[in-house]
Amino acid sequence: MTRKTKLSHVGNDGRPRMVDVGVKPATRREAVAEVRVRFPAAVAKQLRAQDLRSAKGPVVDTAIIAGTMAVKRTHELIPFCHPLPIEHCRFEIEFAGKTELRIRCTVALTHKTGVEMEALTGASIAALTVVDMCKALSHEIVIDDLHLVEKSGGKRRVRDGKVVDA
Repeated sequence: MTRKTKLSHVGNDGRPRMVDVGVKPATRREAVAEVRVRFPAAVAKQLRAQDLRSAKGPVVDTAIIAGTMAVKRTHELIPFCHPLPIEHCRFEIEFAGKTELRIRCTVALTHKTGVEMEALTGASIAALTVVDMCKALSHEIVIDDLHLVEKSGGKRRVRDGKVVDA
């Protein structure tokens, strides 16, 4: 069933606007985003043998730092995102198969607006950092399948791209 909805960032006059969250209740809100980084087989094997270190340093640790910084600065990158007091940010980065690194970013806070964009931004910047750390090994590294895994708090709960309650 497709719901017909109005775009929240467009006013009645057709102009872009920031959503007024002033009347919304502050609730615990959490979002989880995930992305995959696929390596050529030889590169994945080399990275595993080097404990996920490249000539530039520790790949996972650097990706976590970059992703966390991105989460905290999402409002500077995406025009209508509110600046948020992030209370929790966690990354899980591990191989999911022989050649694919899974990056999962979880962000949470108690506020009047959600953190979906922050989780997606954190996951994507962590993935870009992995590519930057490893590009000397190959230019055939692919970032794939960036998506919102779950969102809770606020009006709707979403899991795997589907509203599970409203």
